[in-house]
Amino acid sequence: MPWMNPMHPSVKSFSKVLIRALAVLCSIGLVFIPIGQASLALNDGQALVLETWRLVNEGYLEPLKFDQIQWRRLRQKALEKPISTSEDAYSAIEEMLLPLGDPYTRLLRPKDYEAMKASNLGSEINGVGLQLGARNEDGQIVVIAPLEGSPASDEGIPSGTILLKVNGESPQRLGLEATAARLRGEVGSQVILEIQPPNETVKEITLERRSVDLRPVRTKRLRNEANTIGYLRITQFSEGVPEQVKEAIQELSEKDIEGLILDLRNNSGGLVSSGLAVADAFLSNKPIVETKNRDSVNDAIPSDAETAYDGPMVTLVNKGTASASEILAGALQDNGRSQLLGSRTFGKGLIQTLTNLSDGSGLAITVASYLTPNGRDIQNLGIEPDRLLEMPEPLNPGGSEDRWLQDAEIYMRANIERTKSEEAEQEEFSKGIEGLDENVVN
Repeated sequence: MPWMNPMHPSVKSFSKVLIRALAVLCSIGLVFIPIGQASLALNDGQALVLETWRLVNEGYLEPLKFDQIQWRRLRQKALEKPISTSEDAYSAIEEMLLPLGDPYTRLLRPKDYEAMKASNLGSEINGVGLQLGARNEDGQIVVIAPLEGSPASDEGIPSGTILLKVNGESPQRLGLEATAARLRGEVGSQVILEIQPPNETVKEITLERRSVDLRPVRTKRLRNEANTIGYLRITQFSEGVPEQVKEAIQELSEKDIEGLILDLRNNSGGLVSSGLAVADAFLSNKPIVETKNRDSVNDAIPSDAETAYDGPMVTLVNKGTASASEILAGALQDNGRSQLLGSRTFGKGLIQTLTNLSDGSGLAITVASYLTPNGRDIQNLGIEPDRLLEMPEPLNPGGSEDRWLQDAEIYMRANIERTKSEEAEQEEFSKGIEGLDENVVN
């Protein structure tokens, strides 16, 4: 089915926009820049700084910021620094990007860049299992959610926890990828964290790294004597997830489910194209998301006509639901396809392109923001569910003591019974109308 391809037509159109943008951005022709009155040849490190500056200059979402921070002067200052090594260039680039105040527009050193790409492809990681985000207002690195079955989950680290130190280093200074790299490592090794959970004091903890099975798609059946409900949990949108979701829905459908609970709790996002492809599984000819670039708001990306599942459903969300999973949740809510239950989502509504730089490092640039089909901005706001569930939130999504899942199951079963009752009433009414027509004819 076409929706299962992560690059289905609607997603392809979205990707082509970014590819065209990158094609323009990557046409770097000049290798000289005037400094003072002379024209000086650039070494490799200086050329990398210039390459980065141009990519950001052409693609960044908010060009009005450039005047506020004297963007051209920042380029000049960076090139005036002594740059003779890759590390010199990286430091100059990071200093140049810092005044933008956007933690998501950032340089990724080669090792961090490879690790990020691997996380979108692999099925397991060696580390502590923290999904991280950067707080826009101050650049603090915060926990979006711990991965299920990870050391961080076992420790009970909640969403919204501020990560203050990793082995004595400041995550705020390191940035997202370098912090994530510090948390990964050899199985059995330890990492010391200084954290501040929401509404709590600062504390220090030690976690032992281990292999964490990502298992991004999980399913089970919830049965009683009246009906059978399918449970589908998606913990991230990596490359293979759309195909796994297709297989999971087919398997559940073969078991005659009458409704579906979609669980997006602690799903911190991932590949936007995968999130769009999964939205295609549930929506038929409906808008999924609008994107706003530096020039305008683009038309909404539509879903295909064919769906993998069109039965009744309800969706669980929480503070760990972010980015691509918020796109999916917003589309389901705005189109009236699914009620959202849980708590307000994280609120990451920015889209980044990831570009290979000439030395093997990478550059992430915020090039667009996304809006739900009804035009709601998610950035820093999140999505309010249709029904708030009782706090505190369960720490074991999908487990036997998951109160929120139990609430969703009760809600789903009530909807199924109500639908059956309405269908029975409609059938009786139709029979009555047919009998009336016969009497009139006679």
